[in-house]
Amino acid sequence: MRVSSRGVVDPFIVMDVMEQARAAEAAGRSVIHMEVGQPGTPAPKGARLALAKAMEASPLGYTVALGMPELRAGIAALYLHWYGVTLDPARVIVTSGSSAAFLLAFTALFDAGEKVGLGEPGYPSYRQILRALSLHPVGIPTSSRNRLQPVPGDLENVDISGMIVASPGNPSGTMLDRAALSDLIEHCADRKISFISDEIYHGLHYGDRATSALEISDDVYVINSFSKYFSMTGWRVGWMVVPTDHVRVIERLAQNMFICPPHASQIAALAALDCIEELEANRAIYAENRRLMLDGLPKAGFARIAPPDGAFYVYADVSDLTDDSLSFSSEILTQTGVAVTPGLDFDPVRGARTLRFSYARSTAEISDGLKRLQHFMSTRSKP
Repeated sequence: MRVSSRGVVDPFIVMDVMEQARAAEAAGRSVIHMEVGQPGTPAPKGARLALAKAMEASPLGYTVALGMPELRAGIAALYLHWYGVTLDPARVIVTSGSSAAFLLAFTALFDAGEKVGLGEPGYPSYRQILRALSLHPVGIPTSSRNRLQPVPGDLENVDISGMIVASPGNPSGTMLDRAALSDLIEHCADRKISFISDEIYHGLHYGDRATSALEISDDVYVINSFSKYFSMTGWRVGWMVVPTDHVRVIERLAQNMFICPPHASQIAALAALDCIEELEANRAIYAENRRLMLDGLPKAGFARIAPPDGAFYVYADVSDLTDDSLSFSSEILTQTGVAVTPGLDFDPVRGARTLRFSYARSTAEISDGLKRLQHFMSTRSKP
């Protein structure tokens, strides 16, 4: 049976690394997971208790396609609390993780064959989802002087119908301040380029908070999730905020593509909105892990790094150590039991000379992993 050209997309390399790490653990090895952006903490206790109670009281069948009205209202209230933005809950669409939101956004905004820009390095699944929808991803190389975030000058003479920007970014953890984000949104608006703001790492900051695109414009798509700050990766519940006149378009797509987001996950997510004290304690763990990474990675020989503003990643230039990050990450896993992600996932051109380190796990694991890396690098032969 034939396979469509749309179905031929690149693998998500970090998932392959996860499988290698799983196999090593199954063989009895101790593995420190610095490869995946998954919190080491569980869903908040209040969320778990709320779901247990709901399971006894209800069959948890379908909800409406746009999500539980209570959850949509709760998310809208979060924007007032975090950003001072008064948001109509009708503009909030609950989705099956942010991945479903990307599918809905790309389908609603672009026709087959159109080009969509994305900063590189950046989240690899943007590129592959676009290709699967018969759209053309256009990589926008970013520079270290702009902390690996796109600026309007990077978009000059680039023919695109849309632009997706993440702040804090993955893999860099860097953020656009309000002025820089405003410049990008204005540049795109002037050129009728649809703007999508990936805000999945909002809430995870270590200085000034991140700016939401909704503080600047209502004529944007904003995508977020309960996966990162709320520690609910496997629950697969996210959300998007769209202009009022796009709500019905998204609703019709969601009805047919997904019917509705998982009811059980929505129950947990609604309760998680009231668990901020626990979630802030998690953020304090990431802050300590970040401090350890910024101190320990240079001691191991990974000195070409920029301090991340948010998320839980450090992106390292390892061009002085290798020009094959895939083999290098495999060597590190084999020799140390530390799983890290090769940069090829995030930048097809320059990623062979970069690695991403995640510090989302426990502080004890991060400390142990750094010790292993330091020992390995002190004994490794120089290239």
